[in-house]
Amino acid sequence: MIDVGAAADPSASVAPDAVAGAGTTIGPRARIEGGVRIGTDGMVGPDAFIDEGVAIGDRVQVHHGALIYRGSVVGNGVLIGPAAILTTDAYPRAVTASGGASQLADRPVTTTTLADGCSIGAGAIVIAGVTIGSWATVGAGAVVTRDVPSHALVVGSPAHRIGWVCACGARLLDSKGEPMAAEPGRYAAHQELICPACGRTYAYVVDGETLEERSGPREATPA
Repeated sequence: MIDVGAAADPSASVAPDAVAGAGTTIGPRARIEGGVRIGTDGMVGPDAFIDEGVAIGDRVQVHHGALIYRGSVVGNGVLIGPAAILTTDAYPRAVTASGGASQLADRPVTTTTLADGCSIGAGAIVIAGVTIGSWATVGAGAVVTRDVPSHALVVGSPAHRIGWVCACGARLLDSKGEPMAAEPGRYAAHQELICPACGRTYAYVVDGETLEERSGPREATPA
């Protein structure tokens, strides 16, 4: 059911039992399958595909031609770039071991999770079963084969961490003004991570391999 405050282009295909919250727009030729749940104030771009049963939070942007397959769970404030793909089968086969046709309904559903605030770059592929942490950024064209910690910046195929990003999206620097290393190390001399755009500061948590926010944005900068 499309909320009265939502809008779907006439050329979009939306299953009768799909739900889109108030303020959400669905673009031309987008296809939304049965059981999909999309929150409020979101955007599904032209030619995007959202498979059956996918859950999407509030204020999510799904850009042009993105493919989100079943088993995907998308948090709030997530950006999924143009032509990005969230896959569904960890071990895909068109036939069974005995040679018969493989039925979609018989395949196990593997959960892929995109936590709040993360961004998936254009053309990136997230392999089924992976979790992308909150505020992480996956670079354009990356192929993500394993979990990505919160605030991590990953690129390449297979994707690997090259640094860290702020909640505002900017790359974090060390106290010398250099991009913080992917592995600061337990005894690094410059462990504090600083955002040059909004002024937030973070500390690297070695055991959790993630970041802990120490101070918020400067006054008059975006939260």
